[in-house]
Amino acid sequence: MSKLALGTHPFLLGFDQLERLVERTAKADSGYPPYDIEQVGKNAFRITLAVAGFAEDDLSITMEERQLVVRGKQDGDNDGRVFLHRGIAARQFQRTFLLADGVEVAGARHANGLLHIDLARSVAENVVQTIPITKGGPS
Repeated sequence: MSKLALGTHPFLLGFDQLERLVERTAKADSGYPPYDIEQVGKNAFRITLAVAGFAEDDLSITMEERQLVVRGKQDGDNDGRVFLHRGIAARQFQRTFLLADGVEVAGARHANGLLHIDLARSVAENVVQTIPITKGGPS
C-alpha cells in the first residue's frame, strides 16, 4: 500500500500546491534572524524577529501570494570604524512565513532591536450554498 501525499489525498481537492509551498518555505529557513511566534488573541498572532542593528529603512515586509516575506539589508558603510571583534550579526536575510487563507497583516512596528508583525485571522461566516441539479446525460 502506497502512502498518499497531502496534496494528492482524494478529500483535499485543490490543495496540490500546499505541499510544494511548505517544502519551499522549509528549505529557505537559514535560522537567522531568530524569531518568536505567539498567539495574542483568539484570532490574532504576532511574529517577533530579533533584528538588532537594523534600522527601519534596512527592513522590508511584503506579501507574495500567501507568503509573508521579511527582508533585511544594511548598507556596507562602517563610517571608517575598525572592528577588533565583530560578533553582532549584520548580514542580509530573508525570512518567509506561509500564511493561511484569511490571515492578514494587521501592522508592524520596530522597537528596541525587535520587529513585531501583527497578524489577524478574519472569521469567515458560515455560508450554506445549495447547488441545483439539472437533468441530462453525461457530459
